[in-house]
Amino acid sequence: MKIRKIALLGAAAALALTGCSTDGSTTDPTAAAPSDTASAPAEDRSITLWLADQEKDVAPALPEYLKKEFAAATGATLNIEFIGWGELLPRLSTALSNPDQTPDVVEIGNTQAPTFTTVGAFSDLTDKLDELAGGDTIVPQGFVDAGSVDGKVYAVPYYWGSRYVFYDKSAFKDAGIEVPKTLADFGDAAKKLTTDEKSGFWLPGQDWRNGISWLFANGGDIAVNEGGKWVGKLSSPESQKALAQVKDLFENATHAPKDGEDAEAWTPFNNGDTAMFMAPSWARWSVTEDLAENLGAFALPGVDGGTAPVFAGGSNMGISKASKNQDLAFELLKVVYSDGYQKVLAENGMGPVRDSFTSLMGDDEFAQAAIAASATAKLTPASAGWASVEQSRVMEEFFGKIAQGGDIAALAAETDATLNKVLN
Repeated sequence: MKIRKIALLGAAAALALTGCSTDGSTTDPTAAAPSDTASAPAEDRSITLWLADQEKDVAPALPEYLKKEFAAATGATLNIEFIGWGELLPRLSTALSNPDQTPDVVEIGNTQAPTFTTVGAFSDLTDKLDELAGGDTIVPQGFVDAGSVDGKVYAVPYYWGSRYVFYDKSAFKDAGIEVPKTLADFGDAAKKLTTDEKSGFWLPGQDWRNGISWLFANGGDIAVNEGGKWVGKLSSPESQKALAQVKDLFENATHAPKDGEDAEAWTPFNNGDTAMFMAPSWARWSVTEDLAENLGAFALPGVDGGTAPVFAGGSNMGISKASKNQDLAFELLKVVYSDGYQKVLAENGMGPVRDSFTSLMGDDEFAQAAIAASATAKLTPASAGWASVEQSRVMEEFFGKIAQGGDIAALAAETDATLNKVLN
């Protein structure tokens, strides 16, 4: 494991963000955000929003809607920059502390939020939640928690997209398989659907984001906070049982590359290489038209039925504390939380964060699978060090070695030791 690389990355991010403080020390995340210093009329001003690349491809209507509605509400101009997920953390670590470089508002992955909230990089939004919510409940609660420090909220949910299973109804019918009711049923179906040429379930070796759903379903976890200290739990009996199930899938239910990742799991489905794949709800729109007629969906079942706790995909949004446009930045968040934008999110298969709009995702099997999965979804450990875990690919390496036939217990002990160092 790349312990040194992880430590250096975490230290670099922390040092870059100390620029948010006026005395050279780490910023107090409970301190008040600076007042807006811009005095020009709104129509002469502009703000910058950093969005992840996927909004261009998955839901191209969203950025244009934001620009139009923000201009209508404020008279100001919204500039949107699309940042690749791989670039986001290092760019934010440099830009957020500099008032002349910082984006005013930024989208961050839900697992990345603690890295920045815990060092005071974002403005306090706690007293503004009711205004954003408009009488609704803000969901998912796990996203609110991921953006919070000591009971104060610094990064609010932007959208969610819980993972569920997409499947070929024709393949199920030909094999005489019903939609699985338990996690064991799912494993049996995946193996039965597997042939020499085709996977029953597409599960690349490094696909930890789907793989950890088996941990959660069996009562295991990646790491938990015990008395203020994060402790790796991959070696727990529950996690070991789950990882054995995942290894069984690697060996008997998928032909996916042992060093492959979870990106664009619909591509092998479109190519006829698998009967099932698991992805966030918006993946539906990437399945080719000729396959859509036989496309089905269901939430990953739990050990004893019901719905398994899957990893929740999605993002949070925060206002840079160094922004000179605090007022306009909050006006943008109000547009994001507006009735119109929540409706656009839902209609594009991206979970809205005001609960009264969830029903607009539809009542078909895809919407029901997404809603069911979101009800029990979980996040990764809410530690400031988690971003370093992701950047250093600790989990990819762990699952990849299991896929290649490695000893589960030994690999889990090694990875737990790494997590214990990096998360604390």
